[in-house]
Amino acid sequence: MPPTSASNAIDFLTIVERLKRTKRTGWINNGIRGPESIADHMHRMGIMAMLIEDEALDRSRCIKMAIVHDLAESLVGDITPHDGVSKEEKRKLEADAMEQLVQTLGMSEHAKEIQALWLEYENGETNEAKLVFDLDKCEMILQALEYEKSDAKALDQFFDSTRGVFKHPQVIAWAEEIYKRRPAANGF
Repeated sequence: MPPTSASNAIDFLTIVERLKRTKRTGWINNGIRGPESIADHMHRMGIMAMLIEDEALDRSRCIKMAIVHDLAESLVGDITPHDGVSKEEKRKLEADAMEQLVQTLGMSEHAKEIQALWLEYENGETNEAKLVFDLDKCEMILQALEYEKSDAKALDQFFDSTRGVFKHPQVIAWAEEIYKRRPAANGF
C-alpha cells in the first residue's frame, strides 16, 4: 500500500480538527455551559485505556480504538438516540464518513488500520472492542458527574442508561465509584 502523502495527511487532519470544535450533543441538549468536545471525550477514553490492567487485552489496540471510535463524527456530527435517526441509518452515515476519511488518506496502511479499528469497535465482537464500549459509557458518566457538580444540575438519564451495561471488572469498579460519588458530590 502507498504511504500517506503529506497532502493527504493534512487534508485528513483538517477534517479531524472538527472534532475539537464540535461539542457533544447530549451535553448541549441538557444545557451544560461550555460542554466538552468530541475530541475531549475521545482523548480521556484513550487515557482510560492506558489505565486498564488486563494482560488478556491488547492495550495498545484499545488506546488506538478509543481515539478513533468517533472519527466519523467529524463529518456527520454527534448523532444521539434522541435525534430521530435510526441505528441503521446512523451506522450507514458513519460508515460512509469513515470511507470518505480513508479515501482522504489515500487508502494507505494507516487509513486501513483506522478503518479496521473503527469497524472492530462498531461490530463489538472482540474483547478490546467490548472494553472500549465500556470506556465510552464510563467516560460519559464521569463527565456527567463532573457536570452535575459544576452546573448544579441532575443528569439522571446518563446514569440510568448505563446501569448494568458494564462488562469489564475494572470498568465496573470505576463505574461503581462514580455512582457512589454522585450523592456526596451533588447533594442530591
